[in-house]
Amino acid sequence: MVARAPRKRMYRTMQGRMVDIEKLRAANESVQAVGNMNVNARGDVLGLGGVVTTPKADVMRKYYEQPKGMVDDTPSKGKPMPAPKTEVKKTVQKMTPVASKPAPQKAVAPTPKVETKPVETFKPKTESTAKKGIDAALDGLE
Repeated sequence: MVARAPRKRMYRTMQGRMVDIEKLRAANESVQAVGNMNVNARGDVLGLGGVVTTPKADVMRKYYEQPKGMVDDTPSKGKPMPAPKTEVKKTVQKMTPVASKPAPQKAVAPTPKVETKPVETFKPKTESTAKKGIDAALDGLE
């Protein structure tokens, strides 16, 4: 059998253009990624000025060298429970009630309402400004 060459992923944009995502990704590997992690698109940790301080291979090796939590075969019911923490109780002194007078209420005098009338401007009545229908019926009511 003959091995097939890997098929390139070509995408058609909304405008009908063909884009090779893998080629675009490879061309921009060294560009700093957007965000606050200070890495480039490849995954290298960047320092000041965009200089690679830790390559991605070192980051991945450090991640996989960290020991993961070991699985415990004993069920949780068989394990002894840790002793509950004892809280130190503070003694509270009881206060004797003191008879006090209610605060005097301030009398507030009502403020008189002052009605202001809107200033009417002179408008000669013509047929176009004359009220008709429901506006004319509601004119005298308030």
